[in-house]
Order: sequence, then C-alpha cells, then structure tokens
Amino acid sequence: MRLSNLADYAVITMCQAAVHCGDGRVSAAELAAETGLPVPTVQKLVSKLTAAGLLRSVRGAHGGLQLGRPAAAITVADIVEAIEGPIALTACVDHIACDFETGCNMRAHWPIINDALRGALAGITLAQLRTPPVARALPIIEEIPA
Repeated sequence: MRLSNLADYAVITMCQAAVHCGDGRVSAAELAAETGLPVPTVQKLVSKLTAAGLLRSVRGAHGGLQLGRPAAAITVADIVEAIEGPIALTACVDHIACDFETGCNMRAHWPIINDALRGALAGITLAQLRTPPVARALPIIEEIPA
C-alpha cells in the first residue's frame, strides 16, 4: 500500500502549518515556499483540508490559514481521509460487486484489517509529527567466542 502523492503532500503541508499554530497565520503561498511544493498543489490541498475542518481560513488584514483544531487533535488518518476519502485497502468493503464474491472467504476480514490500519494512522497526531522521532536503539549483538 502506498499513499498518493497528494496525501503525502497534505501531511507535509499540515506539518508546516502546525509550525505556525497558535496565533500565527500563514498563506498557501508561504506554505508552498516553506515546503518546496508547487503553489497550485498547496492551494488544492488547502481547499480540501479546509473543507475537512483541518485548516481554517481567517479573513482580514491579519488573515491567513491556521489549524482548524489543536495539533494534538489532528491525526494522520484525518489528513489522509481529507484527501483520499475513507481508508480502505480493498474496494469490496464499499459493497461493490466482485467477480470472486461467491467463493471469497476474505470479505468479512477486510473491515477488521481496514480498521486496524485506520487505527494505526489515527494513533499518530500532528503534534507528534512536529517533533523529531525518537531514535530506536539497535540491539546489542554480542560477539561469539571463536
């Protein structure tokens, strides 16, 4: 499974928007410049992320974009779903007819798998993505005497 480029760019854009959280506001053009993404791409993302309530647009002299809710309340699942729609690995969970439906013994399992995947992405918040990951300790390998 691989996220689309747009979903990947949405996570990058939201992480950068989180840098400006609090009273700070930022424009789509500034987010594009800060992330290195094309302005039209960021504008498209901002539109979808705003529609999903993840970003909020403030008008006026001190207007711009800001997070729609605290970074700790926005998850990777929220961002991906704002761009891609519901997280699902297969189309059969959408009740679409399948050529193999008659003999399929997996159909009942896919919702469980999809829920686990969504749960994993929902367990990672934008606030966590703003901090560097903790380095994982490598296992200590003892030398075996020759």
